[in-house]
Amino acid sequence: MTDIATTRQLIMQQAKLQLDADNAEKTWFLLGTVGCHLCDEAENTLRLFSNVTATTIKKVDIADFEEPFMMQFATIIPVVLTPTQQINYPFSVVDLMAYHQ
Repeated sequence: MTDIATTRQLIMQQAKLQLDADNAEKTWFLLGTVGCHLCDEAENTLRLFSNVTATTIKKVDIADFEEPFMMQFATIIPVVLTPTQQINYPFSVVDLMAYHQ
């Protein structure tokens, strides 16, 4: 797997996301897909987390990725990518706070 910065760039390209430079360091990606109940749980946890931090969450469906890139995440979703870390589920708000800078 590539480093986090490269992975985030690939996600932004393949999911056609645009972040302004001022917001990029505060944006975390939730990688998941439709019909994934763990992804729904992770989204709820991230919603609570974002209510108490200045973090923006971008939900990204891995089905929008090219197949080789999608397959890197297909068996481990939900996954959160911060600007510096990959966080695999399960995680709690307390766990996420440890990664928040």
